Amino acid sequence: MLRQQSIFSAALVLCFMTSPPAKAVGSLADLTVIDRTTGESLPVHYYRGDYWVAGRPGAKYAVSLCSRDGGRLLGVISVDGVNVLNGKTASTNQSGYVFAGHQCNSITGWRKSDTEVAAFEFSASSDSYAALTGRPNQVGVIGVALFRERLPEPVVSAPVYRSEPGRMNDERADASSKSKQEVPAAPAPATAGRAMRSSGIESGLTSKQAFDAMERSTAQTLAIPKLGTAHGEREQSSVSYTQFERAKPIPNEIIRIRYDSREALVAMGVIRMPDRIPVSPNPFPVAEYTPDPPARPY
Repeated sequence: MLRQQSIFSAALVLCFMTSPPAKAVGSLADLTVIDRTTGESLPVHYYRGDYWVAGRPGAKYAVSLCSRDGGRLLGVISVDGVNVLNGKTASTNQSGYVFAGHQCNSITGWRKSDTEVAAFEFSASSDSYAALTGRPNQVGVIGVALFRERLPEPVVSAPVYRSEPGRMNDERADASSKSKQEVPAAPAPATAGRAMRSSGIESGLTSKQAFDAMERSTAQTLAIPKLGTAHGEREQSSVSYTQFERAKPIPNEIIRIRYDSREALVAMGVIRMPDRIPVSPNPFPVAEYTPDPPARPY
C-alpha cells in the first residue's frame, strides 16, 4: 500500500473539461454524478439538509470533481462508505486523488491496479460492493473529503538593529527585563468540528435520525429496493503517483451526495411530482347526432 505522503494522482483516465458542469455540489470543488450512458449530470435535489440524485439500476456512473481552487487539492473519495482506491472502510486520513488547480476529473470505478478499475454501477443494495463485503450500513452515499496542500514557508531574514554606543547598556537592560515577564499561554486550538466545513450538512441531529427512520419505513412499506453501487466490469484506467502534504490533518471541506432510485425518492418526497389536473367528467358522453353506420365488408 501507499505511504501517507504518496498518493494517487489524476493521470490518463481522468477526464479534463473546460468548465464545471451544472447542478454541482461543493465549495472548493464542484461534485457531480455523471450517467455514463447519456453523458449528462444527474439532477441534484436538496431535501431536509441532504443533496440527492436519482440513479437508474444497471447504469454505469462517474463521480466528477472540478476544482475551484488555484492550488492543488487532495480528494479522498468514498462510495457507500468504502474508499474507492483501496476498498477499505473509508476514513479521511486515507489516500486519494490529486487535482491540479481548476482541473476537472472523472472517477469511473473502484481502483483495481495502476491501469484498471471496476466500473461504478447502480444496483440493488444487496448486490453492492459494500454489502457483499459485509458493510451494508452506509450504502447510498458518495462522499469527498478535500484537503489543501501545505505550501513551503517563506524564508524571512531577521532584521538588523544598530544602537548608538551610549544607549547599548539601556537596551540590554530592557531586553533582560522583558525576558523575565510572564509569557501568556497560547490559545487552545480550535476543535475539529469548528474548523471543518461540510456543505451545510449537520450529522447526529435528532431530526436527521427521525428522517432516516422515516425513509427506511417508507421504502419498506412500498417494497422499493434500495440502490447501491456494484463492483462492475473491469475497464482501462491509468494513474501515476505524486507527493502531497496536507495543510492540516482535518479536511477543508467534506461534500456528500446521497442517491437512490427515482421511485424511492418520489416515495420519500425528495422528488415532488407535479399535481395532476383532474379531468372533468362529461354528463352526456354520448354523441349529440346519429352516427354513421359501419362500412359494408364488400
